[in-house]
Amino acid sequence: MAFLRMSARSMLERANNASLATSLTEQFRRHMFDEPLRGERTAWRHSLQALAEVLCDAGLEEVEVLIEYRLPLSSLRADAVLAGSHPETGEPSYVIVELKQWSEARLVPDAADLCLVKGLGNHALLHPVAQVRRYGEYLEDFTAVLHDSPSHLAGVAYLHNAHDRGVSELLGSADGKAHLFTSTSRGDLIRYLQTRLSPLNGALEADALLDSAVSPGQQLMRAAADEILSGGKFLLMDEQQVAFSLVRRAVAGSRQSDHKEVLVLSGGPGSGKSLIALHLMSYLGRNQRKVAHATGSKSFTTTLQHVVGEKNDRVAKLFRYFLDFGNVERNELDALICDEAHRIRRYSGSQGPTRGHRSGRSQVEELIDAARVPVFLLDEHQVVRPGEMGSVKAIEEAATARGCIVRHVNLNDQFRCGGSRAYERWVRRLLGLEPGGPVPWEPEPNFELLVANAPRQMELFLQSQQAAGHTARMTAGFCWPWSYPRSDGSLVDDVVIGDWRRPWNVKGGRAVAHAPSSSLWATESTGINQIGCIYTAQGFEYAWNGTIFGTDFVWREDGWRIVPAECKDDSLRRASPDDFARLTRNIYKVLLTRGLTGTVLYSADAETQAMLSTLVAHRTP
Repeated sequence: MAFLRMSARSMLERANNASLATSLTEQFRRHMFDEPLRGERTAWRHSLQALAEVLCDAGLEEVEVLIEYRLPLSSLRADAVLAGSHPETGEPSYVIVELKQWSEARLVPDAADLCLVKGLGNHALLHPVAQVRRYGEYLEDFTAVLHDSPSHLAGVAYLHNAHDRGVSELLGSADGKAHLFTSTSRGDLIRYLQTRLSPLNGALEADALLDSAVSPGQQLMRAAADEILSGGKFLLMDEQQVAFSLVRRAVAGSRQSDHKEVLVLSGGPGSGKSLIALHLMSYLGRNQRKVAHATGSKSFTTTLQHVVGEKNDRVAKLFRYFLDFGNVERNELDALICDEAHRIRRYSGSQGPTRGHRSGRSQVEELIDAARVPVFLLDEHQVVRPGEMGSVKAIEEAATARGCIVRHVNLNDQFRCGGSRAYERWVRRLLGLEPGGPVPWEPEPNFELLVANAPRQMELFLQSQQAAGHTARMTAGFCWPWSYPRSDGSLVDDVVIGDWRRPWNVKGGRAVAHAPSSSLWATESTGINQIGCIYTAQGFEYAWNGTIFGTDFVWREDGWRIVPAECKDDSLRRASPDDFARLTRNIYKVLLTRGLTGTVLYSADAETQAMLSTLVAHRTP
């Protein structure tokens, strides 16, 4: 998908009369439910004009330009993709273009893929050549029309405000797939584009790219073994790669540094936090660094241990829990990767810093002390239980009090929910986590939102998706009791809505009959037959997600009503009214954002169901 598409000639005409930036602003509002930042609007006025002038000076007026092209299954947008035919072979030819308004930039010491830009402070950015190269690799991996024809794709970064002398440290990093040009080398850019694109009309090639089938990658958890044991094939993009490189740099310098460095990586659902964690585990392990992975989630850790342990049970021991690090020596590890860090608790012992607590330190202090480079990955909107206190502020305060250098990276690009940032924002508006109130859902090409008329209808639809080869799961708010399996191993149908009855995921640590253990509910295929709760769904992803709103969270006329008496989660019911309301909203946000390609909604409350039906036009078949 692209915000706009047009010929290079039309782009120059519209850039000159200022209508191009106006149209892009309108498209941004429509797709993103938000206003574009000032810098983005400035780029649309000046950078796109600079590109259009280059194309027309090159005699490529008929080349088709896809402006703000969104990568498949991602919210990442390339500034432009040029579509046309190759001047020698006549085959389809595409050029990804990243436009930068930078005038001066230099490399981050000891990190060749990171740079610092004049006027943007000490915030490290990905080298533009590395950025456009990764966009190209990602397109080849996820776009069927390019799977077998990688030679049809190239990349260009154009720093149109910069002279070579202002960015000299960035030069020399080009390769066959990505090139860097400045105003100094504008003529070289024109000649390069003429070797990739003919003057012929590129509309058919643009159609082929936009209409190409999308082949999504494997599920994260099922690829964990390959990622840990052999490095895997999953690409880190933009801020993900920045975060990875900052950690790699910190670990490399940790033994010579007088100061410990703590990195905090925050981002919403599917922003790549766990993917970064696996890349770090793989890289550091292969480079003989002492590293461990920790979470506060039994389901998440058990699944990682299970999947990785299928190939190497020794590697599985690297996956631990937050409470395991109270007695380790200070700086025992080179790096400690704290995934799902929003689940950090105040103390590792069950009864605080005196009874039941081993070290006398808070849990976050234990984790910081355990490694030369502690890394925390978190989403503050996924705090779902009383006592969880993992936040950017809490971690930064604890690290600063210990004299540590703190670096924070905001992973602002997400990949779950089909990469639909609009869907995540729609969810936040729906649940009252963002002001403005619920809004109607505008259909997206890469993510589908449906409302079921009955739970049975949702179930049949999800089963059909799984039968077609897509992973699918049903989840619900914790508004029904959760029973242990019967003595014969059968499950109790605890979730009851009218005459429809289904069991929760298995209670307890073992599999029974034809149902997986609760820790493996999200990744074993037979999990489709049980309803997942927040504790088994959090941290996982599947292609299709069904979420049942329970009667603890209902819509009445003009807003949400929180009903603690309807909640069957004893730990949540002990929370204060304010905490209960906050945690309930967070729980439903987690449940609603597990799907990669689509979500189906249903509410057990009639008035809430009616409200959802007014917001979402499409129904399950």
